[in-house]
Amino acid sequence: MIHYWLVLLGIAVAIAYVADKIKQPYPTLLVVAGLLLGIFPINALNEFKTYVSSDHVFQTAVILIFLSALIGDAALKLPFGEIKENKRPILLLALLGTFMTFILVAGLSYFLLGLDLQKSLVFGALMAATDPVSVLTIFKSMGLNKKLSIIVEGESLANDGVAVVLFKIALVTTVLSMSGVLHGSLEFVKVVLGGIVIGVVTGYIASKITSSIDNYLVEIGLSIVLFYGAFELAEMFHFSGVISVVFAGLLLGTYGKNIGMSDLTHDKMDSFWETIAFIANALIFLMVGLEISNINFTEKWIEIGGSILIVLAARFIAVYASLIFDKEIPPIWKPIIAWGGLKGSLSIALILSISPDFDGRDLILAMTFSNVVFSLLVQGTTISPLVKKLNVK
Repeated sequence: MIHYWLVLLGIAVAIAYVADKIKQPYPTLLVVAGLLLGIFPINALNEFKTYVSSDHVFQTAVILIFLSALIGDAALKLPFGEIKENKRPILLLALLGTFMTFILVAGLSYFLLGLDLQKSLVFGALMAATDPVSVLTIFKSMGLNKKLSIIVEGESLANDGVAVVLFKIALVTTVLSMSGVLHGSLEFVKVVLGGIVIGVVTGYIASKITSSIDNYLVEIGLSIVLFYGAFELAEMFHFSGVISVVFAGLLLGTYGKNIGMSDLTHDKMDSFWETIAFIANALIFLMVGLEISNINFTEKWIEIGGSILIVLAARFIAVYASLIFDKEIPPIWKPIIAWGGLKGSLSIALILSISPDFDGRDLILAMTFSNVVFSLLVQGTTISPLVKKLNVK
């Protein structure tokens, strides 16, 4: 099976090279290429497409292989001082904004699209967060205002973990009651706080070990163990693996670098994770496009179109409503933050993790995939013109 991944990587790298030459974001071209490969029958690639787009391979690649590396890389490079300075808008968007999006998408899907309660809650959770893979890749290439960029990146890392927790709770929720809401709330707090604790503890331990080592190869190896170990440890205790990796990466990238990393180690580690992130991103965006070959869109177009409008409306309402509590955010930033709420591979991976026996899985998968592709191809390609139109420096 290794030759399938080599073919996939070869295609991804070639497309990324073309994207660089024509000055376009490579995620967009990769998704388009994946869609074309998935739609048009190419006999020589049939076996390759079947393997790469299979539910198990996609879910395993995104959640178990790529996710920890991508989130760890992003958290490692986020300046903690600036995160701290902008913690208010980040927390408002990541907590209040994500929860509002979840409620709005679920409620509107229930009343307007006719989905039952559980399907509505599951879809709401899948669409509640912005995907860090998509957001960070596209926003980093734009050279945005530093404060705005920090807010968007910080939100995408934090709300991702929140949405995964909401998704897990939604999967077991079939009826709303006071006791159910209370239980869900307590479970939410436990999973989030547990993830934070494991991330902080593992990040602190790794930082202390780093301070006693002066070998960049060993320290890079330690960072790999940290990111994947924090994720697995948190998941083992049924906490949020995503949140644990975020905090572990933040701690290593600030405290760890300050107390024990040489400039050489710092540069080598950043270069290593930048390379890993590029490879992972390139593979993921191509796989997203290829996933179209596994999705049945028949008689689902009304729900798909309605879901895209609902998700967009919910995102804008949630952003504007949550940022009412922060008067320092310029009004001109709000449409950029709202339109930049891109969806990505994690949403698809989560829905693919549901058993095929789950009632309505095919419909939710089609809606989720369509929203992801819309956000990457429409929102992802128009966010830069929007920034220029609004004259955001």
